[in-house]
Amino acid sequence: MTKRPVLVVLFDDVQSLDVTGPVEVFAGAGRAAGGDAAYPIRTASLDGGPVRTQSGLRMLPDTTLAEADRPHTLLVPGGEGTRHADPRLIDWLRENAPHAERLVSVCTGALLLAEAGLLDGHRATTHWVACDHLARCYPEVEVEAEPIFVRDGRISTSAGVTAGIDLALALVEEDLGRDTALTVARHLVVFLRRPGNQAQFSAQLAAQTARRAPLRDLQQWITEHPEEDLSVEALAARARLSPRHFARAFQSETGTTPGRYVDRVRLEHARRLLEETAVGVQEVARAAGYGTPEAMRRAFVKALDTAPAEYRRRFHAPVSTTHRPGSH
Repeated sequence: MTKRPVLVVLFDDVQSLDVTGPVEVFAGAGRAAGGDAAYPIRTASLDGGPVRTQSGLRMLPDTTLAEADRPHTLLVPGGEGTRHADPRLIDWLRENAPHAERLVSVCTGALLLAEAGLLDGHRATTHWVACDHLARCYPEVEVEAEPIFVRDGRISTSAGVTAGIDLALALVEEDLGRDTALTVARHLVVFLRRPGNQAQFSAQLAAQTARRAPLRDLQQWITEHPEEDLSVEALAARARLSPRHFARAFQSETGTTPGRYVDRVRLEHARRLLEETAVGVQEVARAAGYGTPEAMRRAFVKALDTAPAEYRRRFHAPVSTTHRPGSH
């Protein structure tokens, strides 16, 4: 069996899930493939001593960075500690990261890679909170704020926290095949797998919650009824406002237009049906409010760069088919 050693960099105020999420994926993949040897995992810090995560948990590294063997995959997590990184850590990354066959960051770990000059000329992402900072402070990096992970050659970067699991599953699928990655995903009770170009936010998270109760209630109603007429005129009537007043109030309070909010809701609903059910594409299009499969196809290609049928082929997980598209 091919061995792909993984070295995880530890430092004070690291985000613990940035570490344990991908580690559980790689460890589980090793077991699923018939032995832990597939991904020998080591952790290392500058001095080899315990580190305190930002949640207060302590982690004991296996070794020092100076003594660590050269890995196949070098994994750099994020966390509050990236804001005041030890210059020695940046120097170590600058010198050693180029020798790893695969360089992976999770969350704000991308800031450490950028500070070491390792992301110059590459596409990358990070936690949505830090995307503007990454773009502003490191102009040579091509920052993509929307995707949950970005792969550019040997360098892979993921968005915040749990997105590291999605990226690790994608790497396992590439290394050991879909069946192994699916086994791990089922064990961890996560989807196999959210596509890298899926947005970091759901519609509800991407938009602010409206201050006024009628608009808040309308936001919730939209998510529960994507198949309804969700034109500005229809929504304005439901909110008992003029279309012009409604559109202005909705954007002012949620940070997005009614149309964009509806587009996100419908895409998420259709995506979920394709992932979780076996109902036909035409029925999915109708249940999500697209009306026709062609309208849904255009929305998928625009947002995810893939057609609905291909999306289902890649991301559908075997489940009970008793779910009905209209149920919530």
